[in-house]
Amino acid sequence: MQGNRWMPAVFRDDPAPTPERSRLMSRVKGRNTTPELAVRRLLWSMGYRFRLHRKDLPGTPDIAFMGRRKAVFVHGCFWHRHGGCRKSSTPKTRIAFWEAKFKDNVERDHRKFRELEGMGWQHLVVWECEVGDQDRLKDKLSNFLAPSAATPSSDRAEDL
Repeated sequence: MQGNRWMPAVFRDDPAPTPERSRLMSRVKGRNTTPELAVRRLLWSMGYRFRLHRKDLPGTPDIAFMGRRKAVFVHGCFWHRHGGCRKSSTPKTRIAFWEAKFKDNVERDHRKFRELEGMGWQHLVVWECEVGDQDRLKDKLSNFLAPSAATPSSDRAEDL
């Protein structure tokens, strides 16, 4: 890694991860995670229909309601730094690497949210730790997806 000048020093100077760590990290999924699937099942049971992982939208939302111009991101508390959550701990090794990585993740999230808003979209973040309380999550999703006067409700199953 020492020869990669384009890479920030914090990443270049860190020792290479062990093969075991590489194997573990390669199993981290970016889509169709357990929390995401739980949110999708709940939305489907509520009668909502949606599109998945729209690459044509900033941040590639996990769930997109095209007619409503609303996007849902299901974020892992660890990777996206859910403030005050016990799941957003920082590893004790390679601290500089992790702090830089988390900072970049959060900055990218905010940048993509601003881009979405600039396109007239609203977004909602559902945190991994919120998925366990289905009643509370259902209320959160219902409030976000409630039709407003300016938004058609073409994503409901009964409207299809």
